[in-house]
Amino acid sequence: MVQDDGRIRHWGTVTLPDEAESRILRVVTLDDGETLHNAFLDRNFRKDEP
Repeated sequence: MVQDDGRIRHWGTVTLPDEAESRILRVVTLDDGETLHNAFLDRNFRKDEP
């Protein structure tokens, strides 16, 4: 998803070594799609239901 400022959001699931359940990791890159701007566990992520 491209933000208004040109940065790109990416999401993926990760499982931390000491946890049984996976979490959603959001990674924000600059407009080149490679340079990392920010990364964090996204507690507010909601999967869109069709």
